[in-house]
Amino acid sequence: MATNALKQHLVLVGFMGAGKSTVGAEVARRLGRPFVDVDTEIERAEGPIAEIFASRGEAAFRELEAQHLNEARHGPPSVIAVGGGAVERPELFLGGWLQLVVQLEVDVDSAWERARGSGRPLAQDESEFRQRYELRAPLYAELADAKASDADGVVLAAAGIHVEPGALQQLDRFVDDPAALVTEPVVAGIHGADAQIAFPFEETHELPTGETAKHLAAVERLWRSLRLGRDGTIVALGGGALTDAAGYAASAYLRGVPWIPVPTTLTAQVDASIGGKTAIDLPEGKNLVGAFHWPLRTIIDPALLATLPERERKNGLAEVVKTGLLAGDPLWELPEPEMVRRSAAFKAAVCIRDPYDYGERKILNLGHTFAHALEAGARYGIPHGEAVALGLLAALRLSGLETDAVEEVLSPQPAHVDRDLAWEALQRDKKGGRLVLLERPGEPRIDVELSPEQVRAELNRLIAD
Repeated sequence: MATNALKQHLVLVGFMGAGKSTVGAEVARRLGRPFVDVDTEIERAEGPIAEIFASRGEAAFRELEAQHLNEARHGPPSVIAVGGGAVERPELFLGGWLQLVVQLEVDVDSAWERARGSGRPLAQDESEFRQRYELRAPLYAELADAKASDADGVVLAAAGIHVEPGALQQLDRFVDDPAALVTEPVVAGIHGADAQIAFPFEETHELPTGETAKHLAAVERLWRSLRLGRDGTIVALGGGALTDAAGYAASAYLRGVPWIPVPTTLTAQVDASIGGKTAIDLPEGKNLVGAFHWPLRTIIDPALLATLPERERKNGLAEVVKTGLLAGDPLWELPEPEMVRRSAAFKAAVCIRDPYDYGERKILNLGHTFAHALEAGARYGIPHGEAVALGLLAALRLSGLETDAVEEVLSPQPAHVDRDLAWEALQRDKKGGRLVLLERPGEPRIDVELSPEQVRAELNRLIAD
């Protein structure tokens, strides 16, 4: 069973009225992929579907459906929407072609309200419509790799991300034997027992709390203590530093084993655990050794955030505000579970479009050029989120935009750092002034060149006297 659509087709199935055409087009836009609506392709080539049914029958339509689906499967990775009845021929989805099948869910009452009067051949009689719904329901369940109810849900499924309050207690749905749990002491004390009850891990290991987890010596100890074979999976339960380190350990152990992050902080749930970047630190700097190692799955349980201290939650909110500015949507105003879900979906789409950080993924560095400089200037004595909040202030000012959202939500205060050390770090980080800025919220610009004088003046505004 496929767990993501990173290098393969994303196929949408679902009953009439589920919205496959509308949602599929939106998902394709977000993922930067071609969209193939099989029904539309049939009508373009053969004429209205109602006429095909009337003159040639349903069997002839199904053959045309198979033909156009087969053509789509030989193209580049795309978003493909198929008719509601395609699942009655499951052989169409076999044959070794690379695909992730996502069921777009709809209840029968909503489906009927949307489909009746539409002219669809199979939506003329309500009783027959409901019978077909019942007939196809188990076929969708058997065929689909994941389920979703909207475009955000489909994007998350495409990235192999499951967001659900209470997901930690359902780990047995997502993890297979053999598996090793990697966590850290604080998280183990809060959530470790729930994880162990949810799934019988064969091994349990701990990395140090915080950034020390990303030291090479700590990761080496983990490698030496693991007993998994190539068929094993590493499950990383913790914040961003823990998932960075455990993910890198998985990328190199036995030349690479699958891993599943279960992030426990807001920063990790909306940012650090998404997109396959893993890394450890060297004395010369953070994240200097790493690998792109896309998770087998990512399990996000927003209920875990209830245990976060307020300062840690605000650190995570900095990444939410960043994401909202990039999306042009005040995501920070949403209820927490939906805020997490929408933020995760935005980043997932960017990372699928640019999985190896060659281009567009750079937009996720909004505010981070200054943040990294401040962290270095403080010798990593200030939290990442507080540095990002200040970095967002600088990015908005240099973009000529209002800073109200950052100031009202994050309340950043000038940081006590070494000015010269911060400036040296900034020059190394972005080659003397190449930045991510905004034309306006929702329209980021990458590789913006500004004069060193402009950039240093803005950096100085972030530093306490």
